[in-house]
Amino acid sequence: MQIGQNHMKNSVKYYSQNNRIRWLYIVGIVFLGVSAVLGIILGSTSLSISEIAEAFQKGFNASAGTRIFAYSRLPRTLASLVCGAALAVSGAVIQGVLANRLASPSIIGVNAGAGLAVTVCTALGIYGGWQLSFFSFIGAFAAVMLVSFGAKHWGASRGTVILIGVAMNSLLGAISDTIITFIPEVSVMSNDFKIGEFSSITYPKLIPATVTILIVIVILSTLHNELDVLTLGEENAQGLGLNTSVMRTLFLLFAALLSGCAVSLAGLLSFVGLLVPHAIRRVAGSKSSDLIGLCAIYGAGFVCLCDTLARTVFAPYEIPVGIIMAYLGAPFFVFILVRGKGGHGRD
Repeated sequence: MQIGQNHMKNSVKYYSQNNRIRWLYIVGIVFLGVSAVLGIILGSTSLSISEIAEAFQKGFNASAGTRIFAYSRLPRTLASLVCGAALAVSGAVIQGVLANRLASPSIIGVNAGAGLAVTVCTALGIYGGWQLSFFSFIGAFAAVMLVSFGAKHWGASRGTVILIGVAMNSLLGAISDTIITFIPEVSVMSNDFKIGEFSSITYPKLIPATVTILIVIVILSTLHNELDVLTLGEENAQGLGLNTSVMRTLFLLFAALLSGCAVSLAGLLSFVGLLVPHAIRRVAGSKSSDLIGLCAIYGAGFVCLCDTLARTVFAPYEIPVGIIMAYLGAPFFVFILVRGKGGHGRD
């Protein structure tokens, strides 16, 4: 009798969880669609549906409205969507691998590593394309591996990992500032890049980064079981037959690739990789198969909506989207830091 009751309770719980996930996907897709539409039609110059239709019927150069749509709004909206998805998924993966809910690309130095690589590329005359995305990935990957293996080698606690990341952020930022000091031409893009913005998006920058981000997210969605096992801890994962060293490096590589591509497009956007995964975990749980998909959807919609707000709230003036995110993310970071005592109840 007791076994039957337990089985019924588990069945009800399983159905309830699946139903909740289903609704989260439905709401997320609607949110994503609304954010994308608003991102295209709203701005210093509003676009009508007829102008957008005209762009596809008569060509992108048919009128001023079609040119705004084709060469400004469309690439900018697409960039905000893919960057949001990339940073949110990257944050979810890093949090799982490092077993710390406060770990995110902008906090532990991943974005700063990619930013340093972009600064070096700019100093060398590389402004877009596959080269910029590749070197951004190299910088992000080097930073996350230094933090990960340094913390493991020194036996650092989960809270100390964050402090190591903060130190890494400062060091990499100082190196970038040093390059800018000696090569003044780089300073033209430095301020907007450090804050994060989408005003200078072009198709040569957008296409390679977008293709890479989409491929990596698809690959990660197929590795959700391995990520779930890895989050159980070193000993448990090894007991289940997982090569933890190889898989940890692989997941951090993919997380760095996502962050590097996003940074190469938009600069140092902060808190996306912290806020979105944390919020999704609270309502959907930590199952990686759901977490990765939901983070991609809500992260994309969130960044796109923030960019639209940055263009419209103070119109005709525009502020970098990174400022909006800082206002939203900084209080959230303090809240979960205080409530969770460093992201966990204890270290």
